[in-house]
Amino acid sequence: MPGSTTGWFGPPQRDDDEPTELIPPIRNRRRQAGSGGADRVRMAIFVLGEVLITLGLVVLLFVVYEVYVTDWLSAGKQRDATSELDRHWTDEPPEPGNQRTEKIRPAEGEGFAKLYIPAFGSDFVFTVLEGTSDRILEIGPGHYKDTALPGEPGNFSVAGHRVGKGAPFNDLDLLRSCDAIVIETRSDWFVYRVLPMPGEVTGWDRGRGASAQCTDVRPLGAPYEDLVGRQIVLPSQSSVIAPIPNHPERLAPPDRQVALISLTTCHPRFSAKQRLIVHGVFTKQYPKDPANPGARPIELTEG
Repeated sequence: MPGSTTGWFGPPQRDDDEPTELIPPIRNRRRQAGSGGADRVRMAIFVLGEVLITLGLVVLLFVVYEVYVTDWLSAGKQRDATSELDRHWTDEPPEPGNQRTEKIRPAEGEGFAKLYIPAFGSDFVFTVLEGTSDRILEIGPGHYKDTALPGEPGNFSVAGHRVGKGAPFNDLDLLRSCDAIVIETRSDWFVYRVLPMPGEVTGWDRGRGASAQCTDVRPLGAPYEDLVGRQIVLPSQSSVIAPIPNHPERLAPPDRQVALISLTTCHPRFSAKQRLIVHGVFTKQYPKDPANPGARPIELTEG
């Protein structure tokens, strides 16, 4: 037909038709090429954001597990340990007039005493087990093997978690000088009181030491002259649980031996970088009376 041509591979095309633009102009290609780098940067930022969000969720879940889930699991294990100890004490009650201190070493992992800190509330009580392995400390406070038993001369030393796994010593840093730490065994109640804090030793009798709560507490003389109620040490400084804390090389003569308690935990919270230590001195012992099994030391009412 005049004015038109017929193509073999396509529809007829009018002579005045503009050719179809199959290749974009060079300027457009440059623009697209220039935007490719920006797209890659945006993609990298997007991927990094996704990774950070994922890591944040993982950390959050870990914290929830460590703080709440392990607390719940440890609470169940602590209840079981306390029930077992109560059954043991019920099956073997103390004999009338029994004045002896418990001398038999418990087996590793065995509950043998209860720990009360009245300043933390009337419901603060934990069964203490023998040993300080991870498995034992997941159940409750653990007694350092080979340290003194309750009421004995030497240093009755107990470790406990501060965050998660029951966290029995979460508020250990809040204890003040002269606060009571009470240990119950099958036959006796033992009362310890926190020693004077750093800065309180000088002028003790005119300051904190003048209160009625501190009647039986005073700075200790040699060889305990540098012992105070609270220390923060490195994890390697195990000498804090020595019979004379911080001085494992010292041996006190029998007439100068003191019965102490040392509670140890991690410091600061959520870290194992250091250790927080609270030292107390033995002040009173109340033998249990089977005829009056409900009797409890007056110190348990302190708040």
